[in-house]
Amino acid sequence: MAGNFSISGKELGGNAALNASGWPSLAAMIRAGLAAGLLGAVIIWIYEAVVWVGIQHLMPLAGIPRNATGLVFGKAVQESIGVWAYLVGTGIHFVFALAWGVLFALIWPYFQRRGYEATFVALFYAVLAWIVMHVAIIVVSDNHPDYTNPNVVIGGFMSHLFFTVPLALTVKRKLSQYRT
Repeated sequence: MAGNFSISGKELGGNAALNASGWPSLAAMIRAGLAAGLLGAVIIWIYEAVVWVGIQHLMPLAGIPRNATGLVFGKAVQESIGVWAYLVGTGIHFVFALAWGVLFALIWPYFQRRGYEATFVALFYAVLAWIVMHVAIIVVSDNHPDYTNPNVVIGGFMSHLFFTVPLALTVKRKLSQYRT
């Protein structure tokens, strides 16, 4: 019986095992990151709708898409451009979410090769993303929440966890055919 046993890869993982290579291509990482960023962008808005609007009553539901416009350009610009604030805010939200998704997809193979779980990496990525985004907001605008308020910080970290965990799991799944 021992003579009939073979481990060629086909038995272990189908065709994906035969095509597995060290690192995913740049195109594969970008595609995975864009898909993950899109999913994360939608999920964080669902979180904000449930928590910020429904539970905490921090803003009306319609305030979510235009929120980024006010954070980046200030409340005066947000109010002065009217309905365009929704489009600009939505654009800002999705462009940054897609960029964070691509960045995660580019760094994921490094952590995967070292045996880290995607959700573990996502926890730290969420904190990093929140800090970078809010330092940028402080730099470009004088209109930002009170970052000394623990509710603002904890709420911000929580929303970014809801962004990065699905993002990380999506990247992990989409790049899972590559064995590093």
